[in-house]
Amino acid sequence: MRKILVLLTAAIFVPIIAAAHCDTLGGPVIMDAKLALQKGDVALVLKWVKKQDEEQIKNVFAKTMAVRSQSDDAREIADMYFFETLVRIHRAGEGAPFTGLKPASAIEPEIQAADKALAEGTADTLIASVTKDVTAGIRERFNQAMEAKKHANASVDQGREYVEAYVQFLHYIEHLHESPPAEHE
Repeated sequence: MRKILVLLTAAIFVPIIAAAHCDTLGGPVIMDAKLALQKGDVALVLKWVKKQDEEQIKNVFAKTMAVRSQSDDAREIADMYFFETLVRIHRAGEGAPFTGLKPASAIEPEIQAADKALAEGTADTLIASVTKDVTAGIRERFNQAMEAKKHANASVDQGREYVEAYVQFLHYIEHLHESPPAEHE
């Protein structure tokens, strides 16, 4: 049962993680960047980039720190340049494109729930929520396919409706099983 929950949780979050929230102003990369600027400590963000990119981040950080004290406008522009550079390099390290910083409100509820679970130190609420969503997704697609199956041979159009519902159901199940199991499972 535990393996199934891990698999289902991974299946739900894999597509979301690809988009993730590292490119939002409310995401963990920017939160660490703000803290680094506040404390004057670039080491707080280096975990977000590959080792070969550390020097570039250190250089941008140093320039940002030098410019920020000039004025409020300079601080705002310098901070945004640092944020954008950091996220762009982080995303490149993941093999993902950088399409600009998004507002904090762009963080999906599922990602907020995952972050909350980490902050609280327990995944129980998250697992219950994901399990409920997966169960509802399976039931909905199954019920649609079953209903369409009753009339699948009544006409070509109704047969096509069944095939569409059947394909949607199977693709959902396939998607759930495409996620690799956790390494230690």
